This record gives sequence, structure tokens and C-alpha cells, in this order.
Amino acid sequence: KVDYDVCSNYGNWLYSAGIGNDPRENRKFNMIKQGLDYDGNGDYVRLWVPELQGIKGADIHTPWALSSAALSQAGVTLGETYPQPMVTAPEWSRHILQRPGGTPHPRGRRGPAQHKDRGVDFYFSRKKDA
Repeated sequence: KVDYDVCSNYGNWLYSAGIGNDPRENRKFNMIKQGLDYDGNGDYVRLWVPELQGIKGADIHTPWALSSAALSQAGVTLGETYPQPMVTAPEWSRHILQRPGGTPHPRGRRGPAQHKDRGVDFYFSRKKDA
């Protein structure tokens, strides 16, 4: 079975391009955030990227941020068994900040309550002083 839906795929490309019902400039798809939100434990990545199967939990979404010891323990050598990232977007940094114990928080800086209220306001940034 192929994980593909024509309508969703086309709609997502339009959304990412900033056209359609909700156009915005500089729209970026944050794959780290999406991975953490929808595959928090990394099971989907482990299924399709066997080279990273030895990496535990959410760390699988950002293997380049792991220590050399953690990579070695997982059997991953960046640039050999798994490629180095071609780019690292600045927006990803808040999702790979190190927490005590040396692993990224599975939901970024704000923790599990990040999407507690999923109303219309969820899609728009909130005022910082509110």
C-alpha cells in the first residue's frame, strides 16, 4: 500500500506555495514540528527509514543533533549510513533544543500542552503580551 492521497497531496502543495484560501508569504513546512506532532515516538520514520531504526523515541526526527556517542550506539554514521542534512532551517532550532538528559523534547519547547486548544486561533500566532 502506498501512503498517498491525490487530493491531500495537491492541497498541501498549494498550501505550501502560499496560494488558495489562505495565502501567506514565506510559508514554510516545518518537517521537524510536524514529525514531532504526528509521529512523536518516530514509529512511522522507523518503518520507512530502516537506517535509523536504532535511534530511540523522538530523537529519530533530528539525528544530526545527536551526540556522536548516541549515533554510534544506534549504529548510525552521518555521511555514511545516513546522509548529513542538506539544510537546517532556523525554525527547527526550537524543536531540537536540548533538555536535561540530552534528548530533544518530543513537542518542542512548550511541551505536550502545545496544541491543547485546536480552534481557529490555533493556526494564527498569538500576541506575546496577551
